[in-house]
Amino acid sequence: MKNKKNKKFTFLGMSIWRVLAYFIIYSILGYIIETLFGAITKGVIESRKSFLYGPFCAIYGLGAVIMIGLLQYFKKNNYTLFFGGFLIGSVVEYLVSLFGEMMLHVKWWDYSNMPLNLNGRICVYFSIFWGILAIFLMTYINKKVDILIDWLKSKCSLKFLKIITLLIIIFMFIDCVFTAVALRMFYARIEYNDLVDMQNGEQYLLDYEEIQNAPGVKEFMDKYLNDEKMLKTFPNLKVTDIDGNIVLVKELFPNIQPYYIRIFTPKDKNMDVVQEN
Repeated sequence: MKNKKNKKFTFLGMSIWRVLAYFIIYSILGYIIETLFGAITKGVIESRKSFLYGPFCAIYGLGAVIMIGLLQYFKKNNYTLFFGGFLIGSVVEYLVSLFGEMMLHVKWWDYSNMPLNLNGRICVYFSIFWGILAIFLMTYINKKVDILIDWLKSKCSLKFLKIITLLIIIFMFIDCVFTAVALRMFYARIEYNDLVDMQNGEQYLLDYEEIQNAPGVKEFMDKYLNDEKMLKTFPNLKVTDIDGNIVLVKELFPNIQPYYIRIFTPKDKNMDVVQEN
């Protein structure tokens, strides 16, 4: 009886609280990495987050949790870690992309123009990146994260840390749901204004009519979730038109600057320059 009482529920061999802590920490790290990547490659400080408000890039958090758990079976050496990361990272990336398109109607990335891609959701180059990342993740990065978590546990009570973790997870969930609703309304405006004929366009038009008729909703959208807010939060957002073509949403709004600060202009990427007036 004593063993049953002390038995704790785990996920991939990790306690639920550690899983949630990993998800939060790596989502924030992912946001930082993506922001730096955008600054280096595009010369701009732009939003690279998953949701409207929190500084989270959730695919990094989800990918890290799954990889840390499953890579325990590939820890024999760096070669097996690379293979495990290549495989697990690719599967997670594909499923997250599929979920975004089917459930949220969001195309976060598209590798259709890259060689050896699968439905534009994954490609061999990024799969190799996942393999290399797996090596660094298990041999260095996650050890540092564990040290951070243990340090926090030594400075704060476990009850306090669990409350903070739970509050952040609840906030992320609400942020995710609110983001999905806001994006659907954004698409409804795009369809209504004939900026592009999207797939499921008729449903978006019905959504727009609901917005128009709902007291206070349109005013709230125009003030807090207008086109500029949505474009600056999701500058790399893509949609699919009725012919199956991928459309970069920021190209539909040439008068809106989709980034916050331009650091420099890439010499061979003049197409990334957006009018600032």
